[in-house]
Amino acid sequence: MTDAQIIDLFFERSEQAIEELAKKHGGAVSRIAYNILGNRQDAEECVNDTWLGTWNAIPPERPAPLRTFVCRIARNLAAKRYHANTAEKRNSQYDLALEELAECIPDRDNVEDTYGAKELAAAISRFLDTLEYSDKFVFMRRYWYADSLTDIAEMSGLRYKTVSVRLSRIKGRLKQYLMKEGLLV
Repeated sequence: MTDAQIIDLFFERSEQAIEELAKKHGGAVSRIAYNILGNRQDAEECVNDTWLGTWNAIPPERPAPLRTFVCRIARNLAAKRYHANTAEKRNSQYDLALEELAECIPDRDNVEDTYGAKELAAAISRFLDTLEYSDKFVFMRRYWYADSLTDIAEMSGLRYKTVSVRLSRIKGRLKQYLMKEGLLV
């Protein structure tokens, strides 16, 4: 079933919409939730909350692409639950991914005082458009999906060290790009 057909089912308020969405994009949603939360039960609850959030958002939304839309909902819900669950504790994969980007991303207060989060997101998106597919893949798997370097190496067919070096270089280029854009001092 195509994404457009699934969205049409949501507009018809058919419960089959959730079933078809779960069949088509459930693996990606589950992976994001688990990578962030590190706990199967919490991840399953997050996935169910994602389906409810999608049900409530469509209609009126008609998202394109659908996968990105539901993954964003899952990621936001998982991050919210992660912060609620951990407060002062550490979750190695998610914390490591966030710490790796900390030097490239201006602190939140600074962003709100100058350009705003939307401008930062737009700048990062423009930067990603400059990357070759393999670099974009590695970057997105690490910082959007919160995959481990080992998992990224397996998925991409690269060595662990190659993935690590590539990410380091991409972060350096991102930092330079954001400085050039005036979003990072």
